[in-house]
Amino acid sequence: MITGYSPEGIGYAVRRAGSAVGYCALTIGCGTRDESGFPSGIAHFTEHAIFKGTAHRSAKSINSCLELLGGELNAFTTKEETVIHATVLKEDLSRALKLLVELATEPSFPEDEIEIEKGVVIEEIQSYRDTPADDVYDCFEELFFKGHPLSGPILGTEASVQGITTEQLRAYSSGGFLPGRMVLSMVADLPEEKMVRMLLRAASRVKCCHFDRANSCHFDRANSCHFDRAKRAEKSPSPQYFNNRVQKDNHEANAVYGGYAPSLTEGRPRFVAGLLANILAGPASNSVLGNVLREKHGWVYGVEASYTPYSDTGIMAISLGCEHSNLEKVDRALRRELLRFCDNPMAERTFASAKKQLLGQMAVSTANGEAECLGLGKSMLAFGEVMPDEAVRQEISSITAEELREMAERVFSPGTYSSLIFI
Repeated sequence: MITGYSPEGIGYAVRRAGSAVGYCALTIGCGTRDESGFPSGIAHFTEHAIFKGTAHRSAKSINSCLELLGGELNAFTTKEETVIHATVLKEDLSRALKLLVELATEPSFPEDEIEIEKGVVIEEIQSYRDTPADDVYDCFEELFFKGHPLSGPILGTEASVQGITTEQLRAYSSGGFLPGRMVLSMVADLPEEKMVRMLLRAASRVKCCHFDRANSCHFDRANSCHFDRAKRAEKSPSPQYFNNRVQKDNHEANAVYGGYAPSLTEGRPRFVAGLLANILAGPASNSVLGNVLREKHGWVYGVEASYTPYSDTGIMAISLGCEHSNLEKVDRALRRELLRFCDNPMAERTFASAKKQLLGQMAVSTANGEAECLGLGKSMLAFGEVMPDEAVRQEISSITAEELREMAERVFSPGTYSSLIFI
């Protein structure tokens, strides 16, 4: 693996992997939390809008550029990043990289295409509302981060999206899609030095002054810069604690339980939090809550724990759905299990197995080139480096049962976590 920075200040990371397929991504440190002064949802809408035309290509040309080669082009927006990524045959990676950079730095935002795309995004918003599991989580985060930029919904609202203007799109992208907030990453079966040369060539094409800077004066650069952690730490959210039930009349009850967890700036605690989430309700069928709520009692179809670290805070959340008649039993059992983790360290043999399970899952995930490519970009953006796999394994292997108990107490001790239930 090779990491570094281009003369333009754009980070890069490459790793060689054996396959005829190559993966590349452009990760930009600009997301939903950076919408101050703009309509809610503009970060996500910008991600859609950059595909509608550039200075050199029409929307149709963009869509067919890689598809005609058998490749795929996609993008997504999070609270802190916008990511554009492609999967192509390795011999077409240079073309894919050129397209990623062009989309981010030379979008034309054609008025007619933008108006059409508003309808697409509004449909996306409505579809989320029709999915209670997604709706309850979005509402939970809105309450959990109330008064903080992280509280905003990624998709925005129908009204806010309808009000977005081309001028605002230009201002948002030109103020936020800057070289110092960009990372190019690649995973392919090519010599790493060759991949670095390809990334540097792509980085040299970045035009960071393609818009009138007067149009970007409303962009809060201090609040959006991922690399100025001190300023972001000053704006950490004030703790919000609640246990709310909302009448929704859905066919089942949907619930989220969540507490404040380590931020990206906390080194070892991040690994402990990740291990805790995996033990509680990770993807394996033998997770603690999966065993109790599904396998033992059959009260839920599925239960999931997620840990998401941000620049200045983090959230660990447990999500589930169940029949209304089982809600009180599920609620009591879940809270009982969380309290048990807070009060007692895991038995050493069980804990050792849990750590080995996570290490195995991580090893399997490295076989997914796309996930690895996206992970390289996120790590470079957040930390300016990528932690070697062996160092990660050592960090996880050295976690103690008492550290896990302390993390459970930090996140899920009574009175320090919140819940939102749609009934």
